[in-house]
Amino acid sequence: MAPFRVILLPGGVLPADAAYGKLLEVLGSSVDAVAKDLELYAEDNPPPGWNLDTEVDGVLREADSRHWDTFHLIGYSGGGAAALAFTTKYPERLQSLALLEPAWAGTWDWSPGYRQHQKEYEQLRALPAEQLMPAFMQLQVRPGVVLPPPPPGPQPSWMAKRPAGIRAFLEAFQTYDLDRSRLAAFSQPVFFALGGLSHPDAYGDIAARLARVFFPDFHLEVFPRRHHLDPPHRVEPERLAEELRRHWARAEEPAAA
Repeated sequence: MAPFRVILLPGGVLPADAAYGKLLEVLGSSVDAVAKDLELYAEDNPPPGWNLDTEVDGVLREADSRHWDTFHLIGYSGGGAAALAFTTKYPERLQSLALLEPAWAGTWDWSPGYRQHQKEYEQLRALPAEQLMPAFMQLQVRPGVVLPPPPPGPQPSWMAKRPAGIRAFLEAFQTYDLDRSRLAAFSQPVFFALGGLSHPDAYGDIAARLARVFFPDFHLEVFPRRHHLDPPHRVEPERLAEELRRHWARAEEPAAA
């Protein structure tokens, strides 16, 4: 069987190789994969006019450079939001979609809890950089979850780009028009990985909304001990790899028949 062709988009903090290295090691020769960094961080500052379509165009260029007519797409956090945007623009290019707690999924059907959580996100935009990151991280997890302190020593150089990148994501989520009807028309399998310790008013709400309103072929897999900052692709790569292989094989069954 030919390897699964996969593009993986990271979130708004870790670079793609650091985010997905363990998962790709476990997947091994079963994938022909590229962990693609976000266009947002190609330069020292976000590109002028950056929005989710900038990331969509980047994924398209990557696939075309590899001569992939179709492929599987994975997106985590901000990369998950970009993956949803890609799905609305080029659904015919996707054999399947895998969402690892996307940071955003449109502006409709918000629950009261999700709406309040978004207000707390908005307050981050006014914070100085040294306060933004700790506050941002705490909003990712279930109340009461204690996060470990930052590792000792100097931060990696790429961290300097992250506060501006997070602000750019927050702005895009305010203004981007994610086409609801195009999501509802996507018929390929969709996999959603959810951490049991992630903030329920954020990622649990998004999972429920996507399952209820949109995708006809939707599978939710809960990782009870994980949360958004220790996600399964880094901490439980063996289990996630098994789930993804099953997801991709099912997506390719019609083409193989």
